[in-house]
Amino acid sequence: MESEDDMHDAYDGEYLEEDSDGVAEDFDGDGDDGDYGFVDNAADDLDDSSIHRPQLNYTILSEEDIQRCQEEAITSISTVLSISRVKAGILLRHFKWSISKVNDEWFADEENVRKTVGLLERQIIEILSDVKELTCGICFDTYARQRMKAIACGHQFCDTCWAGYIHTSIGDGPGCLTLRCPDPSCVAAVGEDMVLSLVSDEDRIKYMRYLLRSYVEDNRKTKWCPAPGCEYAVEFVLGSGSYDITCKCSYIFCWNCLEEAHRPVDCETVAKWILKNSAESENMNWILANSKPCPKCKRPIEKNQGCMHITCTPPCKFEFCWLCLGAWSEHGERTGGFYACNRYETAKQEGVYDEAERRREMAKNSLEKYTHYYERWATNESSRAKALADLQQMQSVQIVECRRVLKWTYAYGYYLPEHEQAKRQFFEYLQGDAESGLERLHQCAEKELQAYLEGDGPSKDFNEFRTKLAGLTSVTRNYFENLVRALENGLSDVTISQSASSRTSTSKASSSTKGKGGFLKVGTSKNRSSRNGDNAARWSCNHCTFANLSSMTVCSMCHHAR
Repeated sequence: MESEDDMHDAYDGEYLEEDSDGVAEDFDGDGDDGDYGFVDNAADDLDDSSIHRPQLNYTILSEEDIQRCQEEAITSISTVLSISRVKAGILLRHFKWSISKVNDEWFADEENVRKTVGLLERQIIEILSDVKELTCGICFDTYARQRMKAIACGHQFCDTCWAGYIHTSIGDGPGCLTLRCPDPSCVAAVGEDMVLSLVSDEDRIKYMRYLLRSYVEDNRKTKWCPAPGCEYAVEFVLGSGSYDITCKCSYIFCWNCLEEAHRPVDCETVAKWILKNSAESENMNWILANSKPCPKCKRPIEKNQGCMHITCTPPCKFEFCWLCLGAWSEHGERTGGFYACNRYETAKQEGVYDEAERRREMAKNSLEKYTHYYERWATNESSRAKALADLQQMQSVQIVECRRVLKWTYAYGYYLPEHEQAKRQFFEYLQGDAESGLERLHQCAEKELQAYLEGDGPSKDFNEFRTKLAGLTSVTRNYFENLVRALENGLSDVTISQSASSRTSTSKASSSTKGKGGFLKVGTSKNRSSRNGDNAARWSCNHCTFANLSSMTVCSMCHHAR
């Protein structure tokens, strides 16, 4: 029998979603592709019912909420299994706070669960009415019965030894939550009641803190918000689609990898990009692309002037030719002077420098590619930060989110394989539309709005500005939803479009030309007018100019309606 938690083990594969009765249903994510949560706040005269607010698939938990969840779980297990709350807590901590897992394992094999967890079925304490003193199993001193304590196993230890044992365990960390009997041969679990009855106030606070955190850190459905200083936790509906979480502290992060929210880029790409930004590999690429080693001391040297005469820094001071790396004493007018080197050109033609030049050229190309994408990634991050700090709430919500999405698309583009030219062209087309739309919206919301805010009184053309802002907001939202959808589908529409384009009849070639990746550049009015013809074999999308089959009602490239 599968437990509720086991049915949720789905990522990068087929998702399973749970209904209200605990039954797992297939979740293919199709319903979530077109909804990125962009909210049109520009026109505040819109009816609230027209604004789409996606249903959250997570719950933000404060410390009080976590304690309440723990109490409810303990009450549930205690009631169903007819055991004490202390024993229920021990079971839940062992099974990582999974109620379904506790129930499944208990009813499948109660005896084995008791043995594994350390819950003895009944106390094994020898009751001797005439014994007034007992010997502690740790210090071996003799104490009155009132100063001796034992758990269900019956092993007797004095209060002092019990307190010292528990204090040491709490000092060692969260392992104190699964404490066992001090007797090395015994597996009986030590309950919360025994711990709290013997510890100091300081140890009590630590123990309760470990207990609280165990619900989040041991539970597969909950995680702490990764923002510095934040004490909120998040309970997530596993397998429910988007991993984007907005905490009450305003930090937005990815549930799966705990990095900053990065949809539509996957977590693996983000991890590689962050590692690349922080690694020394790009420093080495820069050194390789822009410097050469001194032939004598091997230290890298960057040439910052036009002359080929290089002098290494002290204490080396070796003088050499930048091109051929030979001693400068062997150079002069006969070798080409200060700005050329005949020896280098001759050796290059003979293939002497081919491997070194190839490596340097590869490093230079790699560095140029990385710099291109990193600069744009960083620019959108700074623009997002500015929008978050400066803009009014009415405009900032969509702009901030769009900046974040656009920023991560540059990480996506960096890792897009060079040989997939069709996908790259389609990606850059969608990215370009989204970026240009966002720049227009940002300009309108930041610059033009400021003029109205700083005005002395009501402006006659403010309603016209509001209409413009609402239109830009709507258009930008559509661009970004198309971009997000395409990237989350792995740009699969390109493959479909290429197959469709290959079936285009030769009679259409005179009125339209095919570009890379299945894009069609429509050139005549005849072709444009044919899009509405019932008998036309194909119709051209008036948004992206892509030629679609006449039976389609939505463009297979950009998803705009016919």
